[in-house]
Amino acid sequence: MPWFYYVARVIVRMLFSLLTQWQVKGRENIPSQGPLLVVANHLNLADPPLLGVSLDRKAIFMAKEELFRSRFLAYFIGGFGSFPVHRGKLDRQAMRRAEQVLTDGMALVMFPEATRSQSAQLQPAFPGTALIAMRYGVPILPVGITGTEKVKGLAWILRRPRITVNIGHPFSLPPVSSKLTKVELAKHTDFIMQRIAELLPPQYRGNYAGRESISGED
Repeated sequence: MPWFYYVARVIVRMLFSLLTQWQVKGRENIPSQGPLLVVANHLNLADPPLLGVSLDRKAIFMAKEELFRSRFLAYFIGGFGSFPVHRGKLDRQAMRRAEQVLTDGMALVMFPEATRSQSAQLQPAFPGTALIAMRYGVPILPVGITGTEKVKGLAWILRRPRITVNIGHPFSLPPVSSKLTKVELAKHTDFIMQRIAELLPPQYRGNYAGRESISGED
């Protein structure tokens, strides 16, 4: 990790502590070592650095390629441990990066919705997260984020919005098989999103409110 990563963590932690009512629930659920796939809902550009300082272990983020088109933003998010992925298609280079992160025993963070929710409610997810989890057989750590949708403009600084990072229990999906169908992959994707939804208040669950999840392996 570059020096920027460690400096940024200190700065980000201080900013969230001073400017918001930031709380983290379920830190005891985070495995202290070994490969881990962290999945969370996505409300604001602040979510990646927020998770970076909430997880208490090094984490690498898979971020949409569009964010890297700005040289300044690319330096910032890259220095904070992110790499680009092209949405809506099989990005083999991003898959290789993800594999390397997990092989190195680190935490890989993905936002299954692949973009920020404008309504603060869960949107339909892409299947890439489930595919990676099943292909590499790594535990999945669900996280529900609330409050960062209020971090916009300048007035939020005066209001000190309440931001909560709710960390659930790790779980696993069955290993991938050569006969995995799109329907099965969609079901596993829905199961991941249901685990995230369970960590959110009802008004945030959106597309996954009231859904029945398939059975997973804890």
